[in-house]
Amino acid sequence: MTTPSLRSRVLLIDLLKAMAAQLIVLHHLAWFGPLSEQVVGLGYGSAEIIGWFANYGRYAVAVFIVTSGFLSAQFLPMRGLQPGDTPGCLIRERYFRLAMPFAVALLLAIICNLLARQWMSHDSLGSPPQLLQFLAHVLMLQGVLGVEALSAGVWYVAIDFQLYVLFVLLLWLGQSLTHLTRRPAGADFSGGALVLLVALASLFYFNLNARWDNTALYFFGAYAFGVGSGWAIRSEQRIRFLWLISIAGLLALWVDFRPRLAVSLLTALTLGCSRLHIPHWEVRLVHYLGGTSYALFLVHFPVYLIVSAVFQHFGLNTPALSVLGLGVTWMSSMLAAHSFHRRVELPLGRYRKHRMQCSSRQRK
Repeated sequence: MTTPSLRSRVLLIDLLKAMAAQLIVLHHLAWFGPLSEQVVGLGYGSAEIIGWFANYGRYAVAVFIVTSGFLSAQFLPMRGLQPGDTPGCLIRERYFRLAMPFAVALLLAIICNLLARQWMSHDSLGSPPQLLQFLAHVLMLQGVLGVEALSAGVWYVAIDFQLYVLFVLLLWLGQSLTHLTRRPAGADFSGGALVLLVALASLFYFNLNARWDNTALYFFGAYAFGVGSGWAIRSEQRIRFLWLISIAGLLALWVDFRPRLAVSLLTALTLGCSRLHIPHWEVRLVHYLGGTSYALFLVHFPVYLIVSAVFQHFGLNTPALSVLGLGVTWMSSMLAAHSFHRRVELPLGRYRKHRMQCSSRQRK
């Protein structure tokens, strides 16, 4: 079997992220807000459709977890950190990559929440936003501290940061242990062994107990699927890596079948095995939707609150008009994501790379 090129897999990643982002948006539209509640009364199977997206759309977040691990593995090999890298610098770089657009999106969420309160009263608004609540989110500690979310799905941003921190620290610790034991150059696999051990602990213990679901330990097994798939395509032992991922994943599912974990395993194996061919005219659209997926993830719920408030205030809350409202929300979210990506995410990314890069090589 020919090893697929990284370029084809980047296209595949964008495709997976684009589809996952759309599913997450549809999940939140179905789960929150008065519009979806009204649509259920339309009939014609609307209740079943809304129920499906509300119950199953959330599993798409597993795609983001796996692709995040896969991309991190492209720049952090199993043998450890590269020369000139330090855990603190890598973690700082990752934090600002996530936190800078995240903070802007949180301010947008607060403003939209306060505006929507003027015209709408609904559980989806939550409690009035507070300063300490905002600071907990910016520090990626809202889940650990039990702080109410300022927007739907923002728990994932904190978890993604925690997963990367844990991954970097495991590689650094493995590399340090290798140096202490004076193993020969090129024989450094301690980091990979630690990643495997923590991944198995996650799959067979932490992920089975919901009280850990605000920590990286709960999700690290799925993240490690992506890491293993990313290391597989860079290794001559690719098939062994994929067999290891498959065996660990299937055993974990046999112990307790978890749909999100099944999606994670399937995504990792797809990245490790598949070569994707897409017609030339479609490539640009796939890259665009994948590239704006983070922006869409951040801004769609504030948009939903505003559209819901407008429809409720003007009495446009019939089942048929609520379907229109969901369509308006989706289109407005796509436009807002485009603007956020162009005006916020990309400029902040350029600033971060110019001012905060650990080294000259490009990172995820």
